Amino acid sequence: VKTNIQSAMSEMEATPDNALFNPSILANVDCSHCSFFVKNGLSPKNPGDGLVLRPLQKADYSGGFITLLSQLTQVGEYTREKFERQFDAMKQAQGVYFIVVIEDTRAGREKLVATATLVVERKFIHGAASRGRIEDVVVLGEYRGLYLGSVLVELLTALSKQLGCYKTTLDCKADKIQFYEKYGFTRESQALMVQRFFD
Repeated sequence: VKTNIQSAMSEMEATPDNALFNPSILANVDCSHCSFFVKNGLSPKNPGDGLVLRPLQKADYSGGFITLLSQLTQVGEYTREKFERQFDAMKQAQGVYFIVVIEDTRAGREKLVATATLVVERKFIHGAASRGRIEDVVVLGEYRGLYLGSVLVELLTALSKQLGCYKTTLDCKADKIQFYEKYGFTRESQALMVQRFFD
């Protein structure tokens, strides 16, 4: 099992050209302590019937990724070239951006249905530790209620801990606080939720 950013970066050196990071990083996340995964018999390799959980791919521009993000916020005008430039820049920043998607692979339904991002920020504090930040959690409207947000949040929280982050934070609206509290996040300020792994 990978336990820190350095080992994750060594895996990223073997990342397929089309993936933002090596898929084996997700496969190696220990979700045995994740309440939702355990309760429902799920894993990163089995996020649900007909669903595949994987890193963002360059081809996802035409697979609905921008449309999916637009259900969360304004994304602005995007050309394929602009998307690919941003994708390449994020990929070159190894060990920083972990954007995951859930894809429905069932016949006639092939599309991206959920996504979330883990950003790993290196720090000089806490013994040169890193802080994880979960962002851009969104589920396609017709797939809400299937707990895909739970799958993504628990997975990225576990990945953050496994990468050696001393804490993981996220910003959320007031009506989402109880959702994140179910997964171990606590309110440190009015708008910031945090889950500490060590001080």
